[in-house]
Amino acid sequence: MPDSITLKVNGELVSVPAGSMVSTAVAASFSPTKTHEENTKDSQNSPGFRLSVTGQARAPLCGMGICFECRVTINGQAHSRSCQIPCQPDLNVVTECGVGNVEGGMSFGQANPQSAIRNPQSDVLVIGAGPAGMAAAICAAESGRQVTVIDDNPVPASPGGQIWRGDQAKPSSPESREWFERLKSVNVNFVHGARIFAQPEAGCLLAETADGACELRFEKLILATGARERFLPFPGWTLPGVVGAGGLQALAKSNYPVAGKRIVVAGSGPLLMAVAAYLQKSGAEVLLIAEQAGWNRLLRFGAALLGQPSKIAQAISLKKKLAGVSYWPDCWPVTAKGKDKLEAVTLRRGNKTWDIECDLLACGFYLVPNVELAAMLGCTIESGAVAVNDFQQTSLPGVYSAGETTGVGGLELSLVEGQIAGQAAAGREDLAKALFAERARQQRFAEVLNRTFALREELRALPTAETLVCRCEDVSFERLQNQASWREAKLQTRCGMGPCQGRICGAATEFLFGWGAESVRPPIFPVRLENLTR
Repeated sequence: MPDSITLKVNGELVSVPAGSMVSTAVAASFSPTKTHEENTKDSQNSPGFRLSVTGQARAPLCGMGICFECRVTINGQAHSRSCQIPCQPDLNVVTECGVGNVEGGMSFGQANPQSAIRNPQSDVLVIGAGPAGMAAAICAAESGRQVTVIDDNPVPASPGGQIWRGDQAKPSSPESREWFERLKSVNVNFVHGARIFAQPEAGCLLAETADGACELRFEKLILATGARERFLPFPGWTLPGVVGAGGLQALAKSNYPVAGKRIVVAGSGPLLMAVAAYLQKSGAEVLLIAEQAGWNRLLRFGAALLGQPSKIAQAISLKKKLAGVSYWPDCWPVTAKGKDKLEAVTLRRGNKTWDIECDLLACGFYLVPNVELAAMLGCTIESGAVAVNDFQQTSLPGVYSAGETTGVGGLELSLVEGQIAGQAAAGREDLAKALFAERARQQRFAEVLNRTFALREELRALPTAETLVCRCEDVSFERLQNQASWREAKLQTRCGMGPCQGRICGAATEFLFGWGAESVRPPIFPVRLENLTR
């Protein structure tokens, strides 16, 4: 395998390390000394990947293909999520911001009509290859069941989700090494780069892959779809350079250029320190970490760690890695500033505000469970998470759920829930019961975790009237203030009607207005027409 790959971005050759995503090549092609107007005029790249419906330059936010801000045209196929597509030498990439004089820039193209349709039949079908999905698949396979795992991660043979991304080749912890070793000992069929979008009948799901539609039949189903970052709108948050905290880490794991960049890490949750440490290790200059939670909550959280020796060790390790980096509780971003890209961020702490110049703002306000698939299937959703019984079974017989989908609780809880779901789906309830005590211990810690990083009331005042809340449709906060519900907002303003289907703005409006999604209907992700009608 070559050390680097050369492909074409807006007519220019760009070389990136092997294993990079297309988003890395686009970012590497930027001319940092020019403005958006100058770059576009000269047919070079601007810091934007796409243009919004009102003509604003946009760049990746979530790093996971959920926000759809990374969309580009690849070999004539428009709306390709660049952060989810590996670089290849024959790719011709065109961005809306840099389309200039590049011939054939925005052709919609067609999927390959000769694509092969794979239709695996499974005893146990697992959706999601993060720690919970891996644990569930391994436990079910160890019982002799035929197991298939569907994962959106496009890198072949790379399960692990965002937290263990790339760990199969180089484990980052003893836990990941142990689970990847166990994975080697069982027979599990992985389908990567696939997204479930519909359920045509009971016991069958439809997924879209680069090769076309994929029909998945199963006896038992385990949902381990994880969680995503919560983003809150504030003035300037749509500028290129404002990225999710976990989003920037995911991008950096795919060689997205962060070395030498001045980065502010902000928002809420223990993820902030892990992200900051990874970015610093990757050569970035982490200026500070701004945590919205207050000292009192953090001190109580520290006391709770006394019952979790492994977490104490992790915290000490992160603190050592971040020696010299300021960690400020009771602090959060209120404005991102810049003309064409991020140039500075305004922070607030108490009654004091000040500006700090930076190249990137990595900002995420904790996590939100991914429940869309479960809701579409008809599973009961309670307090924003999938409701399950002692054996991780949902309200639907034969359908289980594990990990952050059932509530944010951290790695250890995800692993034990995944094991219980896998054993129960395989009919080994005695082995599942043996894990109940450990799950209860981790659930107690999860309760402390969620109390500690609950969002403060002051954050509801972040958006101004002009602040865009829905990034897909450029819907302002002012327009949403006149609506009574999520449904009314969709009907009157198109908020939540864009390609992310409310995954970004939905969590924000839930916090700002108390709205909730009233229904989830297929397709739960944007799908090519030929796959939707097959």
